[in-house]
Amino acid sequence: MLKSILLILASAIAPSLSNAQLPPAATFAVEQANRYNVRANIVYGTFNNYEAKLDVYQRRDTTGLQPTLIFFHGGGWILGTKEASTMSILPWLEMGWNVVNVEYRMARVSLAPAAVEDCLCALRWVGTHAKDMNFDLARLIVTGESAGGHLALTTGMIPDSTGLDHQCPGGGFTSNTIAPLPKVAAIISWYGITDLADMLTGPNLRTYAVEWFGAQPDQEVLAKRVSPLTYVRAGLPPTLLIHGDSDPIVPYTQATRLRDALTSAGVPNELLTIPGGKHGNFSPEERIKIYTTIREFLAKHRIS
Repeated sequence: MLKSILLILASAIAPSLSNAQLPPAATFAVEQANRYNVRANIVYGTFNNYEAKLDVYQRRDTTGLQPTLIFFHGGGWILGTKEASTMSILPWLEMGWNVVNVEYRMARVSLAPAAVEDCLCALRWVGTHAKDMNFDLARLIVTGESAGGHLALTTGMIPDSTGLDHQCPGGGFTSNTIAPLPKVAAIISWYGITDLADMLTGPNLRTYAVEWFGAQPDQEVLAKRVSPLTYVRAGLPPTLLIHGDSDPIVPYTQATRLRDALTSAGVPNELLTIPGGKHGNFSPEERIKIYTTIREFLAKHRIS
């Protein structure tokens, strides 16, 4: 998918430049298409007749274990596709990372906690295939935007004891035990949801959260089970939160509350606040600041 997009971009930008220098955008497109091997639509699990798929963007020009990013798209657990996330993963490809781009069940297929379960299974798939895919599990990061930010947090924070990953294929069953999930090296959440109970009732109610839960019973218990704030404890991976303080879709307080809880638990964390920032759609200057912060965050925690 990425290779096709980049090659189309290159041909569209420079259709008649066979003897001339390509413009920067076309040059970048060709370089990335040549640098990465794209394995599209790998089925990492089948859940209630739904085949959950992921794409792997793997560097061609290296050997051995490589730093790897797992990306979860946004859309409030009701919309969105992994294919629509190409622009969000391009900066990581430019930084030289392998990328695993994950889809998961939407509410129309399965209600909460299905998306959380799927993403944990994607993490298990990465762990199971680390050797043949050259994924460096010591340099494994999870990230995503909005609902994808929430899923990055749950994927990096939820312990094995919850049982939310027990339906995953390739679970490594030995003597009725399940091999532990890989521990990620860091979590980067872009304006992710951290407390579902806060979004089901009251002033911060959001219809997309209500739709994800449907009419299931015991919603308070379920909300706690899929909320990152529930799993804050010492020993979690370093966590970077990125959030605009004027976000109308995911309240900024969702980020500040998680920051405060992580700090109280002694978990290394940072909150990058975008003053006046809405729900994504940041300016070029803001994005430069964000990726500069991400690079500094990775260097600080020796992940590169």
